[in-house]
Amino acid sequence: MEMDRKKIVLLGALVVAIGTGLGALSLLNSSGEPAPQAQAAKIEVPSGPKVLVAQRALPIGTILTADSVSFQPWPKELVQDAYYLDGEADIASLLGTVVREPVTAGAPMTRGSLVSPKDRGFLAAALGPGMRAITVPVTIKTGVGGFIFPGDRVDVLLSQSVKGQDGPALNAVETIVRNIRVLATDQSTTTAKVDGVTVVKTFRTVTIETTPRIAEKVTVAQDIGDVSLVLRSIADNQSELDSAIASGALKVPNGASKADEDRILQQAVARPQDGATSYVTGGDVSRFQRRSMPSTRSVAAAAPSMPRYSAPSEPSGPAPAPMPMVRVIRGSKSSAGF
Repeated sequence: MEMDRKKIVLLGALVVAIGTGLGALSLLNSSGEPAPQAQAAKIEVPSGPKVLVAQRALPIGTILTADSVSFQPWPKELVQDAYYLDGEADIASLLGTVVREPVTAGAPMTRGSLVSPKDRGFLAAALGPGMRAITVPVTIKTGVGGFIFPGDRVDVLLSQSVKGQDGPALNAVETIVRNIRVLATDQSTTTAKVDGVTVVKTFRTVTIETTPRIAEKVTVAQDIGDVSLVLRSIADNQSELDSAIASGALKVPNGASKADEDRILQQAVARPQDGATSYVTGGDVSRFQRRSMPSTRSVAAAAPSMPRYSAPSEPSGPAPAPMPMVRVIRGSKSSAGF
């Protein structure tokens, strides 16, 4: 009887241990990582054809480049006749065209949203509101060796040599305007590619987008000296934008929508900078060059000269009228003089 009682106690303890283990295992499974099959989300890929969509927001005047659009699957029932379809449209033929209607990121490109260089009013469509187009002659030296392409942004430099009578001339270069968009090189707005590699070629002129005042400054600069273009980094605009926001120079209105905020920031990034500029003189480069402005005229030439009167040796013509006499009285004495 005693032995049966011990067996019953051991059997009960074993059942309790098994139940506890199963409960702990269930608790671990419920709080652990889900199974890989359950964790993987099901992504539904549209079964329709691929259409050309914008990879980022494309405002009016954007020059289409290879990294701004791509083909993506699109629901068959939503495809329209105006869309560019993969297999029917050639992206290479669309590069260099200009967006004349704003396109949001991820939206399909339509045939009416692009202007070809062969279309009338193409350059006017590429210009932003209130902007102007001006062409600058360049060489391999002043045009970054051909590494400037439509859509890039550049700074404009003016090099000049100021001569004077005071010693050697002053050699100087200054940045006159910054963040200028390139519209075309020579008369082309496209980027040539061979086997998928961009072809670097030289050109003689570069057409840039400026404000009316900057267009005047660039025109005068070409008469003063040599104009050069300096290619800007893509990261420069973002860093300057961050600085403007941090300093309070650029403010986004309270309650502005995401679309309005993106539009304000896009306009700030694209705005040409015409203000305080930097410069370097010959003395900053070489100790054998001068640093100060040379004098353009001597001190004697700078001083105003007084007209001198010399009487003619012999009278010619009628005698001059007698000069009036002035009498000065000092106390009881008087004197006369002319």
